[in-house]
Parts: sequence; structure tokens; C-alpha cells
Amino acid sequence: MILAIDTSAGTSVALIEDGLIRAEITVDDNMRHAEVIGETIAKILATTDTKPNQIKTVVAGRGPAPFTGLRVGIAAATMFAAGVGAKLYGVCSLDAIAFNELTRGETRPLLVTADARRKEVYWAIYEGLDQDGVPIMIHGPAVNKPQDLEELLKERNLVTVEAKAPMRASDLGLLAHNLQKANRLDTDTAALYLRAADAVEPKPNQRFGKAVSG
Repeated sequence: MILAIDTSAGTSVALIEDGLIRAEITVDDNMRHAEVIGETIAKILATTDTKPNQIKTVVAGRGPAPFTGLRVGIAAATMFAAGVGAKLYGVCSLDAIAFNELTRGETRPLLVTADARRKEVYWAIYEGLDQDGVPIMIHGPAVNKPQDLEELLKERNLVTVEAKAPMRASDLGLLAHNLQKANRLDTDTAALYLRAADAVEPKPNQRFGKAVSG
């Protein structure tokens, strides 16, 4: 069994067994990841009558996505895997969206985008599936303003079909199933933020407030 968790957009959790979706719950709220992740995992286990120690593989969506939401899913996956003794892996969330589109038979170069806020988008370009049923990424992942991305596509003479499908943990889990069969699942669960965090350490010796005369 594979428990797939992704919080790159809303909160999505799915249970995959032998390459089939046993259950999936997606909460389309990109602000309440921490509040709903625990109960969502619990509901998945309850509706499938699955004991936590039956889960042998946990897969976390690595984004790219904004910092706050993404870290909730990765942390939940890490803690769940540690608690039940399961193996933990990471998969790029854009790969999972591409997997959904490409398994439907799309043959043209596929541009996958996701909202990065600040009037920017996360993106990656794919060209079909490989022999293991895994999307072939040919550009990205990266983050750019839409107009800059359009200019980049023109420069590289790339004509693509765009996918903005919502991120679903079932796609993440099904892709992980293919990767696992091919012995290609990656243990790297580092978040793909693709840009520096807003919060930075203050400069050394920086003074605050008004100077007080002696």
C-alpha cells in the first residue's frame, strides 16, 4: 500500500494498493493545511479499514509550491512514516499532474503550470511517458511571470498544450507505484520552493530604534 500526501495546493491524501486507488480525499482550501491534514489521513484509513502499520510506503508531494502549505504535507508524511516504520519518498507534484494528462494519451509537449502567487507560475514541460510510465521532463521545474514564460517558449520555439489540472494525491500515488515497480522512487523529500523565503535573518550589528544621547 502507498499513502500519498500532497499539500502543494489544497490538502490531498490517497491510498493506493496494487496500482489501484482505494480512497482519496481532497480539501480544496489552500489556507488550512495544518488544520485538516491529520483528520484527512485518519478518514482515509478509516474508510478503507486500513491499520497504520499496513502502510509500507509513504510518498510526499515535493511541490513546487509556496513555503507554508508545502511543508505541512512533507512534515505529515515524514511523521507518519516514522511512526509506522514505513519507507518515505518524495515526488515532484508537477510530475503527478503531467502523469494524469499523459496517461490519457496526450502526445504533444505538455506545459504544466501551478499558481505560485506574486503574479507568477511554477512550470515544467514534459514530452511523453518513458518505458516505465513516468513523465519525461524536458524543461523545469522553474518559477516565472507568465509573460516571461511565454517569451521563453518563443525563444526555444516550443509549441505546447497547457495543463492546469488540480493536484490530486491519487495521481501522485499512481506515479509512485510506477516508479516503485521500476525501482526509481527517490528518498529525497526536500521541498521545491524555487525561490528564497520571505523571512530573512537581520543583518549583523543592525540597530533598532532611536539612538540615545549620553
